[in-house]
Amino acid sequence: MTEYFLQAFIYLSAAVIAVPLAQRLGLGSVLGYLIAGLVIGPIIGLVGSETSTIQHFAEFGVVMMLFLVGLELEPKMLWSMRHRLIGMGGLQVGLSVGGVMAIAMLFDIQWSIALTIGLIFSLSSTAIVLQTFNEKGLIKTPAGRNAFSVLLFQDIAVIPMLALIPLLALPELVAVTQTAVSEAAAHHEELSLVAELSSGVYAIVLVLSIAFVIFGGHYLTRPIFKFVADSGVREISTAAALLLVIGIAALMSLVEVSPALGTFLAGVVLANSEFKHELEANIAPFKGLLLGLFFITVGAGIDFDILWQYLGPILAITFGVMFLKALVLFILSFIFRITGSDRWLFTLSLAQAGEFGFVLLSFSQQNDVLPIHIAQPLSIVVALSMFLTPGLFIFYEKFIVPKYEKNSNEREQDTVDEQGVVIIAGIGRFGQIVNRLLLSNGVKTVVLDHQATQVDNLRKVNTKAFYGDATRPDLLETAGVATASAFVVAIDNPQASVELVKHLKHKYPKLKVISRAFDRGHGHLLRQAGADYVESETFRSALKVGAESMKAMGFSDELVQRQKKTYMRVESEASEVLYNEWANRSDGEKFGGDFINLFIEYEERLKEAIVADTEAYKSQRFAQEHPCDPDKENCGKINSNDTDKDSETKLMS
Repeated sequence: MTEYFLQAFIYLSAAVIAVPLAQRLGLGSVLGYLIAGLVIGPIIGLVGSETSTIQHFAEFGVVMMLFLVGLELEPKMLWSMRHRLIGMGGLQVGLSVGGVMAIAMLFDIQWSIALTIGLIFSLSSTAIVLQTFNEKGLIKTPAGRNAFSVLLFQDIAVIPMLALIPLLALPELVAVTQTAVSEAAAHHEELSLVAELSSGVYAIVLVLSIAFVIFGGHYLTRPIFKFVADSGVREISTAAALLLVIGIAALMSLVEVSPALGTFLAGVVLANSEFKHELEANIAPFKGLLLGLFFITVGAGIDFDILWQYLGPILAITFGVMFLKALVLFILSFIFRITGSDRWLFTLSLAQAGEFGFVLLSFSQQNDVLPIHIAQPLSIVVALSMFLTPGLFIFYEKFIVPKYEKNSNEREQDTVDEQGVVIIAGIGRFGQIVNRLLLSNGVKTVVLDHQATQVDNLRKVNTKAFYGDATRPDLLETAGVATASAFVVAIDNPQASVELVKHLKHKYPKLKVISRAFDRGHGHLLRQAGADYVESETFRSALKVGAESMKAMGFSDELVQRQKKTYMRVESEASEVLYNEWANRSDGEKFGGDFINLFIEYEERLKEAIVADTEAYKSQRFAQEHPCDPDKENCGKINSNDTDKDSETKLMS
């Protein structure tokens, strides 16, 4: 037992130290896990032979990840992906297998071995790619969606690959290993429901298993999770979520199908379930830990003895495979019209070998397809390509993205051939609403935005906008700023918006400048710069949501409107006082102790004002519902004898 505690301590310590450092250096968590494994494995030697066993256990993190990915994909969305799923994914696997196989045969490698190597290297790392896409917010980009389509097809393709590999067995290897295999089977026999079935019966069992996952996910899970939720025991809800994923993975393994594919299918079925978010919350922590453990084992599993022995060939094969896969993906990006920086992201993200390569390598050895002297260096190639993948993402961020941003900025600015009564700088979600309201009331506007893509998108829906930097004085002149009545500042750069307001109020003091603020501090800077009116972008919407929340709790419409007015009155007073305090302080002490204390004081005033308004409302309602003689002293007032259940609920409608 002590040994397990020590191993767990080593793995967790490595992760806790390496991952935050990697994140701080901008390397990403995946590379942090890989480095942690490299340090505690080959470099220091704290872990050893148990790594491969732990890796098989940690691969369950990939299963959980695909279940969570499935939860985000409704069946309609998955159906809409079918062309790219089959077309793009099929071409990627086919071209990669063919290219690797052809190159291997040029080096006099037997065709069956060359084909097996091609199958192994055609797969990419679902774990690394999706984890990195999620971390960097790239999963919903065109490159992210297309990469996911390819990864999903690869996971599906593992099934026929596992069926094909035993047919490629080498007779000379079968004769050598037959005795060893028999002895191993005597000690451990893999559980299977389809091992002795004919191909026709196996197909029926496979279809029935998938049908059970779909039917069970749609009809059986809801009553089960409702029953568990009604118990109110949090840990049982977590256990039920784990039971679902583990149960489906076990069923898929028993019928010799990829567990990851089965759980992904279950996730898609449950994408519209009311328990979707609870499942995500319960599974996500386990997924994160197991995926991290898996990446650590990949780093720890690199055998330096074999690496040094075959260093030249291993490096050549690694870079050759990554280049070949990148070339295939780059060609596919043209065929499927992936453009701009997304083309490079799609190409670089899938250029590695993947975790299922380890599975196929092991399976190939067990079925006498690959001799050990070939399989061992290839496993290093798979691990090394995965290790290099985070570097490709860093290369994309540091070199590819800035290049395309520069090219976008180098686009020649539009010639502004119109002048408006109101000029709007920035046509994002905030500026669009302002522009639509003004146009619908017949107000002539001129819209400027420095993002070419945003301008082009607006033109597609017949909204005229001009591409250009609204902070450039010459562009403002051609837009008619000298004769405009108002200028709306809605650009996304807080510092640039403050500088723009300063320029406008200095050059055109009579111009009405209305600006959007991101937060209270930004609002103070805008007021100091001279803005005539400043509105926080979230203030009105948040206040409305808060009011709707009160209504949902049963508060009457009348009380909610009163409380909104009270809140706005106190907030307006506080905003003025806080701004004056902020403006009179030195730059280094803008939000110092006195400012914070003043803010807390107004928070208390707000609470007092709300309570006072509530009591006034209760008294008013009581007087309306309990009329009396106005000459009486306590007429219309609530006293202690009236605080029954009815008077306590006067806040409700």
